[in-house]
Amino acid sequence: MDDRVYVGNAAVDGATDAGWLLGHFKPLGDVRHSTEVEVKWGVHPAGETRSRWATGERRTALLVLISGAFRIELPDRTVVLRAPGDYVVWGRGVDHSWYAERESVVLTVRWPSVPGYRVDPPVLR
Repeated sequence: MDDRVYVGNAAVDGATDAGWLLGHFKPLGDVRHSTEVEVKWGVHPAGETRSRWATGERRTALLVLISGAFRIELPDRTVVLRAPGDYVVWGRGVDHSWYAERESVVLTVRWPSVPGYRVDPPVLR
């Protein structure tokens, strides 16, 4: 097997690392290890919310709704993604939180991949 190629399933692989498929947190030598970008397949039950706001953000993020309804809370506005393919992008320095209005699947891409951002697990409200 070529160690420069990885084939997997986002739902299966994501279940083992809080949804994260690619980033600095994957082992060195793994083709999924990157300090440049992070990718997450997020599966969120209805009512799940981020345990606390992300502050002091040093990354840019893209969040794409695959299914469900997903709310992103930003300092000056709230964005609700309702149709598959709806997305939001926010830049460095933008604090944020989120809430799954319905059972949702989202794809998140963040860059660069920076250690030190892990927070408590999400909670159900």
